[in-house]
Order: sequence, then structure tokens, then C-alpha cells
Amino acid sequence: MDEEPRSLKSTFSEAEKNRISLEARHDFFSQSYRDALAAAIQGYYKCLDQIGRLSLFSPNETVEDVSTADLPYLLVNFHLAELIQKQQEPLPALANSILPPTSNAPHEQRRAVLAATRDAYERFLHLLDSYGLLDSTYTKLLERYTDDPTSFSTAPPNADPTARRNAKIANFKAEKELRQKLEYLRQRPEYAAAALGDDDSGEEGGLGIGAGTGDEEAIRAVHLAHLAYSAHMAFQGLESLNRELEVLAQAPAPSAPESRSPTGENDARRRQGAHGSRSVGGDGDGYSERLDAPLSSRMGQRGGPLLNAQGKPLQPFTLVGGRQELARGVFRPGHNLPTMSIDEYLEEERRRGGIIEGGGEASMRVPEPDEDNIEKADQETMKAREWDEFKESNPRGSGNTLNRG
Repeated sequence: MDEEPRSLKSTFSEAEKNRISLEARHDFFSQSYRDALAAAIQGYYKCLDQIGRLSLFSPNETVEDVSTADLPYLLVNFHLAELIQKQQEPLPALANSILPPTSNAPHEQRRAVLAATRDAYERFLHLLDSYGLLDSTYTKLLERYTDDPTSFSTAPPNADPTARRNAKIANFKAEKELRQKLEYLRQRPEYAAAALGDDDSGEEGGLGIGAGTGDEEAIRAVHLAHLAYSAHMAFQGLESLNRELEVLAQAPAPSAPESRSPTGENDARRRQGAHGSRSVGGDGDGYSERLDAPLSSRMGQRGGPLLNAQGKPLQPFTLVGGRQELARGVFRPGHNLPTMSIDEYLEEERRRGGIIEGGGEASMRVPEPDEDNIEKADQETMKAREWDEFKESNPRGSGNTLNRG
């Protein structure tokens, strides 16, 4: 009976060491990184198996019933979700339980990884909720997630871009505050003494899961702060997971690999088509090594009638001229050449009335009178007399009678 808890502690410590060593590595696509990642995942799976056999957690308990040494084991599913999400493809055992037997597509493998990640996050959050370790904000988020997991977002439902931006800012501030609180508690002397007494746990600063070391109240405060921070990050991970699934849903379906003949018939057929003995689409595969497609293909003539009896198009087509029109357009420039000079353009605009003349200094110039033009002089004289008579009959201010008493 005494050997099982020590075995669980040893397994958990080894998994924690493997996880922390991965955080300092950046060779994500190397085989050694994949092997270390798989070893860390398998270590946490062993922890879950031992926790289940020991019945360490029960839905009938509260957080006060959980000993301080057992609190770190509540994080197993959270660490497992983070590690699984880093995988490029699922572990063989996981792939056999989630993927269809004939599916090897990268998109399907990534979906299997995300499905396992979602399952681990859900088990972690529901376990915390059963012990009352989620505050009211995260309890509401868990309810919203349970109602619609695939479209879950930390932003309010049907929120506009401004509300989403404000939600992201609030999430960032909450994450920063929780992380600072956790770091502050870990730097307290009471917890530091406990960490020195239990530095084999694998976590930086120690987990303090050993019995009878340091201040138990300080150790418990660190573990609870770590759980609160991890709960916040779990909801962020679920939202990120849904966004990635949306991208995968828009990805094109992978095309079936082309069958290759061991005798080289495909290569010979392609070379033959490239030299002109077979046209594009003549053998049904539409392959050709020619850079320019035949004229019939560029004009939309793919074989068969273009319209049915009712006049409905049966295939895409483009209305173009004949070969001569296409040939004339070969040596044309890629831009429109001018059709008239600048003077011709201005003359045309003046004829259409598009140019306004006069104004400015030109409007102040009074043409000199022509003394030889007697008719023009008489017209100017009559105009001046009429203006004088109008001023005499209409003195200044005679029309403004509204303001008089």
C-alpha cells in the first residue's frame, strides 16, 4: 500500500522533467524531439492510469478533502493536453482509436490530435469544477463551452470586432495577473524552504509534494494558484483549438496519388503527349508538358456541345474572335497607346465647352473702346443713360422697408 503513492510520485516527477526539458528545445521537427515528446506523453498517461487505480480523486469530495501532496496530480490532464497539441501526428495507439482504418491524410491526423487535446482539456476542467476550484467567471465559460464546444470563444456570443478585441485584452491582463501571482507565491521564503526539501519533483522551484517539508499552507497556496492559472490557459487553448479546426475545415481535400506503372507507361505516354501526338485531354487525364495550351482549350472548347436544347450552357466558354484576331493581338503593347495629341485634346475640350476661360486677372482688364465704331459707342451711351435713370427712380435704401418704424 505504501509503494503505490511513491510509484505515482516517481512517475509524475519523471514526466514533469521530460516536459520541462522540452520547453527549452526548439528542434520541433527532429526525431529526437518527437521521441522525447512521446515519452513525456506516455509518462502522463501512466500517471492517469495509476491515479485511476488508486481512486485518488472522487466526485463526492471537496478541495478541502484533497491533501496538499495530491494537488499537483490535478494538473496531469492539463499538461497532457499541452503536450498532445504539440504533436504533428497522433501516437499509434491514439490514432488507432480515433482515425478511420484507411485514413493517413495529414488533415485527418491533425484532427485526431486536436480531438485528443480537447478531451484532455475537458477532463481537466470538469475535474476542477467538481472540486469547486473554478470561480464564477470560469464556471460560466465552462457552461458556454458545454453548450456548444465546437464554436466556443472567450468573447461574448455574437460580439462585434470591438467586443472581441476587448475580450482579448481582458484575457491577456487576467493571464498576466495570474502568472504574476503564481511567481510571487513561489518566491516566498516559506515555499522556497519546501522546494529545497523536495527538489526531485522536476518542476522549477519544486512542487512541494513531499510530506512534512516546509510550510504546508504556502505550498497549498502555490498549488491552488497554479490550478487557477492552468484553468485560464485551458480555456484559451480550447478557443485556439476551435480556430485551428476552422482553418482545417477550409483546407482542400487531398487528391488521390496517381498510380505509377512499373514499366514506365505513364512516362512514355506523357512524353508522347508532349511531342504533339496526343492533345491535352485526349487520353482523359488532361496532362501535357506544353507551356501553352492548344487554342481549343483556351477558347473553352473542351469537346461536346456548349449549349443544350433549351440554350443553357453545358460548360464554361469564352466569346473570342478567330485565329486572325488572336494573331493580331500577339505583338500589341500591354498598355493603351494615345490616339490624339495634347493640343488636339484641348481643342476638343474647348469645342465641347469643357474649358472655362476668363476670370482672375483677365476679368479685370477692360478692353479699350474703338472710336471708329459709332454704333458700339451709341450702345454704350444708351446703357449708361438707362442706368442713371434707374438710380434716380430707385434711390439707395428705398427697397428696404421692413425695418422702418
